[in-house]
Amino acid sequence: MVASGQTLTGTLKNGTDGKPAAGDEVVLIKLAQGMEEAARTKADASGHFSFQLPDAGPHLIRAIHQGVTYHRMAPPGANSVEVVVYDVSQKAGGVKVTADVMRFQAQGNELQGIRLFAVENGSSPPRTQMGEQHFEFFLPAGAQIDQGMAMTAGGQPINSSPVPEKEKNRYGFVFPLRPGETQFQVVFHLPYTGELSVDPKPLYGAQHFVVMVPKTMQFSAAPGTDFKTMKDPRQSDALVQVATDTRAGQQLAFKISGTGTLGEAGDDRQGTAENPAATTTARDARPGGGLGPPIDAPDPLEKYRSYLLGGFAVLLAAGAVYITRRSKAASVPDFSAAEVQLPDPPPRQPASDRSGLLLEALKDELFQLEVEHKQGGISQPEYERARAALDQTLERALKRATLK
Repeated sequence: MVASGQTLTGTLKNGTDGKPAAGDEVVLIKLAQGMEEAARTKADASGHFSFQLPDAGPHLIRAIHQGVTYHRMAPPGANSVEVVVYDVSQKAGGVKVTADVMRFQAQGNELQGIRLFAVENGSSPPRTQMGEQHFEFFLPAGAQIDQGMAMTAGGQPINSSPVPEKEKNRYGFVFPLRPGETQFQVVFHLPYTGELSVDPKPLYGAQHFVVMVPKTMQFSAAPGTDFKTMKDPRQSDALVQVATDTRAGQQLAFKISGTGTLGEAGDDRQGTAENPAATTTARDARPGGGLGPPIDAPDPLEKYRSYLLGGFAVLLAAGAVYITRRSKAASVPDFSAAEVQLPDPPPRQPASDRSGLLLEALKDELFQLEVEHKQGGISQPEYERARAALDQTLERALKRATLK
């Protein structure tokens, strides 16, 4: 275990030009009793920095480069970290939408929906896109937003409420597009009279535009559209319609009608307005109204990219990347920990080594525990008991790993 007062050293690297990120501000965030700033410094000419750790718990390193934050975890046992930052551009080349997914279900006089975007920043050299222009999209008229979230590759989802733009029903996420994949997700609801015409008005081209509704509802594409019916092997109660290689401004309008709810991915039970017990609970019980598993499901997008159906590479992520309708006390952090990078040291054990796998799981669990404690999701006695148990288990696992 890391002893209190130990020095943690680190390096800031500019991933755009490969040089040290000299002069960038670096913040040490203490996680032992929540999340609070413990110290602040600047990287020297070689990109190096160091901190005296105030306690033996996990810490978070935050680097600020050209106004954008980047994070890396420093769990117990780590004595050095490297944080990679990127130069900022108002318009980075190589940014594309890999998926634009709309998911609906209807109960009574209310329609519940989620719109998800998977955005890939493949700029070369890699740059973070951030400027006056937001990542914008349209929602159906009358939609009321329940929650907005954003998540970077390998990070944790954070609350990021989209802001209304000047044009009616148009919104934008104010969130930097760092190199790699960023997911945006907005949960909404609106009054429903049994049918609704939807015009997505795509502002970007997408590899896949997906519409998902329960099989108990009906989908009708507008004339001039090119939707193909697909099957999601993980959610047989869903009707999936996909348009591939879409363009900005392309006609993608459709109409949905009827009622029904979607079960969890992998659950074959179908729900209807007459049989709600067979599905997940209503909108006021969980964020998303049973529209699917949470955004922090393990890398679902990559899992489905290998599926080929009818000659098209189909992204069937809709059943696995959505927010579960959690209570308002759900532990979704508001700080920018979505960009947290897991450290390399201590060295990973081979995948077959159970001790190595246990170490990785314990590190993740410690971080999640601190987030829940910070957000008030668990009581102080519960936190202290869980933290003590995790610390003890982590200490034993580290000793076993050292002896190997």
